[in-house]
Amino acid sequence: MIIIKNQMVEAMNGFDRLPDSLILLIFNSISDIKTLICCRSVSKRFNSLVPQTESLSLKVDCVISPESDSGSFFTLLKYLLKSIHDLLKPDTKPTTRNQTQNSPARILNQFDRIRDLQIELPAGDLKLEKGAVIKWRAEFGKSLKSCVVLGFRRVANSEGNNAELDIDFAGGLKTRVVWTISALIAASARHYLLNDVVKEHREMERLVLVDREGEGTVAMEKEGLRECREESGVAARGVDRQEEGRRTVVPSVRMRMRHEQRVQLKDGVWVEGVTLVVVRPCNGGGDVEDAELALGAFGGGIYGEAVQVLLKNESYLLEMNSF
Repeated sequence: MIIIKNQMVEAMNGFDRLPDSLILLIFNSISDIKTLICCRSVSKRFNSLVPQTESLSLKVDCVISPESDSGSFFTLLKYLLKSIHDLLKPDTKPTTRNQTQNSPARILNQFDRIRDLQIELPAGDLKLEKGAVIKWRAEFGKSLKSCVVLGFRRVANSEGNNAELDIDFAGGLKTRVVWTISALIAASARHYLLNDVVKEHREMERLVLVDREGEGTVAMEKEGLRECREESGVAARGVDRQEEGRRTVVPSVRMRMRHEQRVQLKDGVWVEGVTLVVVRPCNGGGDVEDAELALGAFGGGIYGEAVQVLLKNESYLLEMNSF
């Protein structure tokens, strides 16, 4: 018994000899906020090092029906982050549970050096009819920089058999525009949620908001984060305009669309009614080519294959006012 105890003491002493930089490297590899919060209770050393973690991942896992409240995104995050709040304050009495509304910014306040942050929502935002698939990725600064949308009706087998094929589902311009607007609304609502996090963590260089279903991604790189912080001093009436709809205003945009009724991918798989839309602001859309944006958003798997085929097709341009 004494020998076992001595071995445990020696092991702990050996761990204590590890430099702080190596411990922080381990914490950055873990990244999960729930796990890191638990690590703070292990020792005084861990408690002091965890706040210095630079790479973090915040996963939320409760689903609240969008119909439950008109401010669905704020209601969603309030309940999604409740479990993490319980970890932060395990002794909180049930009677005080509703006294404070939580947000990602509040949960992340105990971390001092965040440089890379990913937040994962439990589900996508779009409500589509059965068989429809939409994937999108949006880049933001103070407002939308670009958005790439890929949509299709369904995946058929190697022979392309599908008795219920609706040829006009994705063939109509109206459907493709609705897809694009829906993705832009979802992206702008997610961007709105990130404003407080961006303002309070000035060392952050990369911020990504995704969902577990892989539907959509909002990304902000170093330059976009700087723009967003500078925008924090905007006039009060501009803030009111954003708060009214619980989302960031989408500027006037140009939408370049490409469409193919049926695309055959590897292994004989068919995707039908495939549409690729690259959206940029009318004023300053950047110099990046459509191909670079689209392949950067959907570079692998069947989505990347579909994008490569569509990029060879003729495109047509539409413009849409700010909303």
